[in-house]
Amino acid sequence: MDSPKVAGTTPIGVDLEAGKTVYWCSCGLSKKQPFCDGSHQGSTFTPTAYTPTESKKAYLCTCKHTQNAPLCDGRHNTLR
Repeated sequence: MDSPKVAGTTPIGVDLEAGKTVYWCSCGLSKKQPFCDGSHQGSTFTPTAYTPTESKKAYLCTCKHTQNAPLCDGRHNTLR
């Protein structure tokens, strides 16, 4: 698999806690989107660690084509 699977066409809003690292799925295969569940095993993909500096609601990418991983940058609008 050379490019990620598009897991969704809209971001998922999640509440993130300052200083608590989450692992974003970069391959698109996780059943626990937008987070990694290990489904990338055997591929060239690895999860992206993200540690917010403040507690906030963030919109995490599900199309896997963002240039600001794991945050959505609207790129899903160009995949249609």
